[in-house]
Amino acid sequence: MSVLISGGVKSGKSNHALRIAREWNGRKYFLATAVAFDDEMKEKIEKHREARGAQFETIEEPVLIDKHVHDRLVLDCVTLWMNNLFFQGIEQRWEEILKDFLDRMFHDTVIVTNETGLGNIPADSVSRRYNNSLGNANKMIAEIVDEVYFMVSGIPVKIK
Repeated sequence: MSVLISGGVKSGKSNHALRIAREWNGRKYFLATAVAFDDEMKEKIEKHREARGAQFETIEEPVLIDKHVHDRLVLDCVTLWMNNLFFQGIEQRWEEILKDFLDRMFHDTVIVTNETGLGNIPADSVSRRYNNSLGNANKMIAEIVDEVYFMVSGIPVKIK
């Protein structure tokens, strides 16, 4: 089953994604989009690796997620992937890359993202463009997956 898991920072999205994926039989893949750009991020990545254990083959890809489509895949996360596109100055490619990923996506896929549009409207144009792009990407994904969950304080709330 294809699933989108959204929510705020530290709401339990990744843990819920792993709970779903651990039920799959066969080889499992974890497509990690995070880039270890400082010590805090390196520590966060290491904690996520430890949480996955040896059950997943990890693929680290910050931009070209469409080149790593597998059955039984967890994509974590769209939020950092979008950030990477903006950082590299190629944010206009998000729709093309995501569409290619979704067109080739297998049935057993869990996609993790953040819900950034619940707060204030950012004062700067780059942050507004980022929020708009991520919101549109989330809608594109939610439209085609089988289930959508919104994480609240570690509790998955099914919305589709």
